[in-house]
Amino acid sequence: MANFDLTAFLSLAQGGSLSSWPMIAGIWVICFLIGGIPFGFVAGKLNGMDIRTKGSGNIGATNVFRTLGKGWGITVFVFDFLKAYMPLMVIQWLFDPSIRDSLPLPYDLFLLIAGVLTVLGHNYSPFLGFKGGKGMATSAGFLLALVPWSLLICFSTWLLLFLTTRYVSIASIAAGLVLPIATFIFYPDQYWMIGATVFLGLMSVWRHRSNIQRLMNGTEAKFEKKSKSKEAVS
Repeated sequence: MANFDLTAFLSLAQGGSLSSWPMIAGIWVICFLIGGIPFGFVAGKLNGMDIRTKGSGNIGATNVFRTLGKGWGITVFVFDFLKAYMPLMVIQWLFDPSIRDSLPLPYDLFLLIAGVLTVLGHNYSPFLGFKGGKGMATSAGFLLALVPWSLLICFSTWLLLFLTTRYVSIASIAAGLVLPIATFIFYPDQYWMIGATVFLGLMSVWRHRSNIQRLMNGTEAKFEKKSKSKEAVS
């Protein structure tokens, strides 16, 4: 098998090959597919189970944490985080100013779509029949790569509400709603990003609609260290 020649690839990039619509579309598809890698599902299979049949049925880190334990939960969170963070960092590394200026659309918009697609890939994984998780860890990776101050505010909101209520769902919904507000405050000139965070915030609420219903019914499970509840809310 031929070795990958990074120098040659970068030479092509410098020549502007990354600025064509087919290449841009290809990068977006790759981001979607990377986002769709269901690490929670893989963790379940490595433990002889389908995580979708356990707890909340979700493939996210919280359900993995509850079902398989702390170690697996943290591992899935880290990988779900990195599958958004790393592609965006690699794109920023590859695209020097000359390539960015040659793109047929604003570079910020191109990068933003790539990030949103990684989150959508997680939420609607093509490897699981376009079903997936709720995108909190993957969104965190996307935000750290592009708007770190927004992530800090969201995480602070999440942590405060989680510690006071012990409901992961309440903390996650609140963080999603705070996200566009924080982005507007810290990045007022990044209109595309503000719009994207509004979309991500609303998606977070939508993906937690079953949790909202359980909260209204008083049946939502709190996150307790020794809880044996089968309800999870990742």
